[in-house]
Amino acid sequence: MAGKPSNTHDLVVAIINQGYSDELMNTARDAGASGATVLNARGQTHEGAVKFFGVSVQDEREMIIIVTSKEKKVSIMRTISEAHGLNSEAQGIVFSLPVDNVIE
Repeated sequence: MAGKPSNTHDLVVAIINQGYSDELMNTARDAGASGATVLNARGQTHEGAVKFFGVSVQDEREMIIIVTSKEKKVSIMRTISEAHGLNSEAQGIVFSLPVDNVIE
């Protein structure tokens, strides 16, 4: 392999409230995503965990990661944001990161 690897793919990351990953994936597939990985996560605010009757309670979240071609990235992100963004029940945020190499 000669030369610098070309960036042909991006990683789309969506973080949403727990229980909305199936809906988000249906939306992402409609926009061109072929699949994703769903990870369980906990939300943490700058104040720390909320106390409820003396017990720390942290928001349960899901993180959906999608490797996609650069051509499909914006469509997938826009569609996810419109359907599952901060003003929805999922209260999602979506961002992307470049992927240096993909070996299929």
